Amino acid sequence: MKLRLVSALALTMFMTASGIAYAEATKTPPPDWEKYATPKADRIVVYKADRRLELRHGNTVLRTYHIALGRHPQGPKIEEGDGRTPEGTYFIDRRNMESEYHLSLHISYPEKFDVQRAAAHHVQPGGGIMIHGEPNILNHEGKKRLFKDWTAGCIALSNTDVDEVWRLVDDGIAIDIYP
Repeated sequence: MKLRLVSALALTMFMTASGIAYAEATKTPPPDWEKYATPKADRIVVYKADRRLELRHGNTVLRTYHIALGRHPQGPKIEEGDGRTPEGTYFIDRRNMESEYHLSLHISYPEKFDVQRAAAHHVQPGGGIMIHGEPNILNHEGKKRLFKDWTAGCIALSNTDVDEVWRLVDDGIAIDIYP
């Protein structure tokens, strides 16, 4: 009986030691989460004619999104209320979590050139141009209609897309808006 107990105890100890040794020998390193993480964008590029916004890091396109623009999207914004989205290089200069739309990133329009152009036409350049999500007051049926150009000159994304853009860009990032 003593021999059986000692043998059983030795077998248990061997199996435990072997199990630990096996687990240590086959242990895989933890995942390199940095490798899987999306880097922050260092530039936003908008192609108005294609209704496309790209987040870029260097020359690499990180993400591409479908956008809606102002109700008169062709041509540069000249005056307040023209329904156009500006064209040129601007910056994200602030963000608003409590906007009338699901998140908003403010674009630095009007810049000096925009103000001068508007003055040459004897009009006000307008302002309040944002990248934003869907209006907070719309129901599901109303949101289905947002695939067409509907803003007053802003760049609109779905709420899911603007959530991602919000996370992947920092204030101060440049935004190039092309025709």
